[in-house]
Order: sequence, then structure tokens, then C-alpha cells
Amino acid sequence: MTRTGDAPGKEKPLLTVLMPCFNERETVQEIVTRVLAVPIPLELIVVDDGSTDGTRRILDEFASEDRVRLLFHARNRGKGAALSTALAVARGDVIVVQDADLEYDPAELPDLYKLIRQGRADVVFGTRFFGGKPQRAHMFWHKVGNRLLTLLSNALYDSTLTDMETGYKMFRREVVDGMTIESQRFEVEPELTAKILKAKRWRVYEVAISYHGRSYEEGKKITWRDGFRAAWTLVKFRFTD
Repeated sequence: MTRTGDAPGKEKPLLTVLMPCFNERETVQEIVTRVLAVPIPLELIVVDDGSTDGTRRILDEFASEDRVRLLFHARNRGKGAALSTALAVARGDVIVVQDADLEYDPAELPDLYKLIRQGRADVVFGTRFFGGKPQRAHMFWHKVGNRLLTLLSNALYDSTLTDMETGYKMFRREVVDGMTIESQRFEVEPELTAKILKAKRWRVYEVAISYHGRSYEEGKKITWRDGFRAAWTLVKFRFTD
């Protein structure tokens, strides 16, 4: 039976949560537990991307949980590669990306899911830049970079997003059916955005979310170099098939 719609007697759509994970032993147990507490029918696919810090041993504690599927890369290949691995086995009608740190709160996933379940949206981005949700005040230049990349994506794809680089991107399964993820690293975020916006047929919404950003000392991995790669990715996919 297809799990679509919200009419009486219909099952709610199954949500697949894709979680790339690399060296997150300090947070992975809590984030998996939080995802499993979300009051939505879901499956969680965790791809350990060659962790070397003991993350895999912690993930093995969830091996008996029937809603969790654990996949492993022998070496670190990047966030984009991990998402490709997870997407290949995803069963859900609705799909969302969840980082393995604690920057994004899974308790807010129902806010994004609601618009899709009600049939109002095909894609929902969680935005950190409007709506009055709690935001950690730090890393000024990261925020400037995010704003510039969002401006670039809007100019290139005729959109009005406020947070292109958000880690919370939720979409109906058909949005990514047939889509090949080419990016291996963090530039997967602008690639997904570019391909979704370029298609011109998906109803894209934003929903306010909170953000509990980490410092580099706390484990943040993305750098200013990734910002330049993101800009190039936006331009590349605008002018190529």
C-alpha cells in the first residue's frame, strides 16, 4: 500500500532519515536516540563514513533496532558519497538528511514533514535565518558565507530561499528518483539545491528551525574552502545538464 496522503484510513507516509556519520562518537548515540523518538513512522539509515574514533562501536549498539539500518564505508569518502549510499537503499515516501552531530534538532522534523504530508509541498528546507527559533550566536564569517551562497543560488535559479546551505532538506521520494549525486563532500548541499530548483516543477517551502552550531574545537568540519566549492557547484549545475 502506498503511504501517501493524510485522509482517514490512510497510513502516514514513511519517513526515511539519512544520516552520514564521520568521527562523531561524542554525539552519535544521542542523535540516533533523538531521531528514534520522533513521533513519525520512520526508518533511519546511518552511513558510517570510515570513522576512526570508535563511532562504529557505538552504532553497533543499535544493530538490533528494527528501524535502524547501519551501513559502513571502509574509508572516508565524504558526505555526498555517504548520502548516495543511503539513498540507494531508502524505502521511504519522504526523505530527509540529518547530520550526526547535535546542530539540528530532530524534534523539529514534524514541522517540515507536516507540509509534505498535507500535500502542500514537495520539498521543505529548514531555515535558520527567520522565524524566531533559538540560534547560537557565533562564527560571523560562516553566516556571511551562507548568506552570500544563498544570494547566489537565488540569482542563478530565480528563487527566494533564505538558507540554501541548511542541513535540513526534506523531500518527496520522487524528487530524487533518478537523480545522481555527483558531489563527494559537503558540496552535496548546493548540488541538491541546484537540481531541485533547476527542475522548476517542485513546490519548495521553508520552515523555521533552531540551530545549535558547533565550533571547530567542538568538532565542526566544514571550512571556508568548502564555501568556494559550494559557489562553483551552484554555477556548474546551472549551466550543465
